[in-house]
Amino acid sequence: MHADLILTGGPVFTPEGRTATTVAVTGDRITAVGASEVLDLRGPDTEVVDLAGRLLLPGFQDAHVHPVPAGLELAQCDLTGAKTAEDTVAAVRAYADGHPGREWILGGGWSMDAFAGGTPTRELLDAVVPDRPVYLPNRDHHGAWVNSRALELAGVTRDTPDPADGRFERDASGEPTGMLQEGAMQYVGRLTPPATAGDRLAALLHAQRHLHALGITAWQDAIVGTFLGMEDPSEAYMTAARDGSLTARVVGALWWDRARGAEQIPELVERRAALKHGRFRATSVKLMLDGVAENGTASLIDPYLDKCGCATANRGTSFIDPARLPSYVTELDALGFQCHFHALGDGAVRHALDAVEAAREANGPSDTRPHLAHLQVVHPDDVARFAHLGATANIQPLWAAHEPQMDELTIPFLGPERAAWQYPFGALLRSGARLAAGSDWPVSSPDPLQGIHVAVNRVSPDEPGPVFLPDERLGLTAALTAYTAGTAYVNHLDDTGVVRPGALADLVVLDRDPFSGPPEAIKETGVALTYVGGERVYAAPEA
Repeated sequence: MHADLILTGGPVFTPEGRTATTVAVTGDRITAVGASEVLDLRGPDTEVVDLAGRLLLPGFQDAHVHPVPAGLELAQCDLTGAKTAEDTVAAVRAYADGHPGREWILGGGWSMDAFAGGTPTRELLDAVVPDRPVYLPNRDHHGAWVNSRALELAGVTRDTPDPADGRFERDASGEPTGMLQEGAMQYVGRLTPPATAGDRLAALLHAQRHLHALGITAWQDAIVGTFLGMEDPSEAYMTAARDGSLTARVVGALWWDRARGAEQIPELVERRAALKHGRFRATSVKLMLDGVAENGTASLIDPYLDKCGCATANRGTSFIDPARLPSYVTELDALGFQCHFHALGDGAVRHALDAVEAAREANGPSDTRPHLAHLQVVHPDDVARFAHLGATANIQPLWAAHEPQMDELTIPFLGPERAAWQYPFGALLRSGARLAAGSDWPVSSPDPLQGIHVAVNRVSPDEPGPVFLPDERLGLTAALTAYTAGTAYVNHLDDTGVVRPGALADLVVLDRDPFSGPPEAIKETGVALTYVGGERVYAAPEA
């Protein structure tokens, strides 16, 4: 049979190396990988793409991403490009002035390091939007900035107690400052007007186009459910899966309601059965164990330090009772669910690994493929446990660099010893752990090549500085593998993530071969072509 598509004339990234130069695709599968002999499969209707020395590799996959909220934010007050407090406030003013009919000013993505202590105040918003409520989550979506009108509508005053899973930042007199941390976000978030089903579908398709343009062919949506103002994307996925507009392959991680316990598991079983069609299936469960280090809610084994370097009484927050977590995970594992943990602090990482260990002891080996996302601080004693337990390390490499949020809001409150345990990608790999990779978009850029740049260099693409923990750097092959075969494994997409005969033809062509240049130039690499199942879903203008 003649091939439908042949890509030739450039290196091909395969498990055996980069010696192949030609790949043939028939239907939605790769049918041959080799050199000039593959050209014998060319027929009169075969499309032949000249790689011209550019690297061909499996499609990238994102192991932890939120495309629908990201797509919605892109259509609202998008603050991701603002670097300073002045720029951020100016962007809010410009958006509000440009949308005088909007009842609420919504959006987000602002950087904590733009504001002193990472906590902007309501007065800054009141000065530019005094008459309409404003609700703007920061870029990590563990806190939200609101104005006085929003606090008034929510009934939040100095007498409002902090919720168990969050807090209201307050000034010296006890008045709320307009910064809501973690669970406090819902006081205002639940009042915001919901997006329509059409809005969510449009956001998904907008996000999908953006991800395809970055070479991403599959992902795991890290929250399928409703969480602190983030709306359930499941209807949008099912609509797109049914009408064929979902061109990516997507696994959904069903949200574990952290205010409830095991009584919700039958509901998760029902949701899993209902949310399955075409290229979408909700077979994972997202368990958010802790918060983030910058606001002191990441769960740590030992207390945070204060500005003077002295131990405080704060060890962070455990959103799910660590004593009950093992029983929850054991039951989910027995039912065939994958557990997708948000585990950022070393306390949360240990709790997740303990829960996986309990499930292994109770249920025996399984193919549920649990994975722990974020892994900002990992105690050295726990590094080897990943491989031993078969738990995948789901890394977000873009965060592993010196930048203001790291240097000003994190390292001083961890202290030098724990600061050296951050994002231990190299140690995990050397211990035998499997690495998957993702972005947490819209928390940070979904561009895999920017993440790969940081994984290899441990230097920010935007703000070059000292190398952050150089022993934790990955080689380019390992970083690419994490974004391809590693995440394909997590997603149970075993016929993707690798270029070999018989695999699905989910492929990406870069605009160069990053192996041929210095590691410092990886960030300059772009995507020329993206294919899903042999169908072209993106072509750069010059491609």
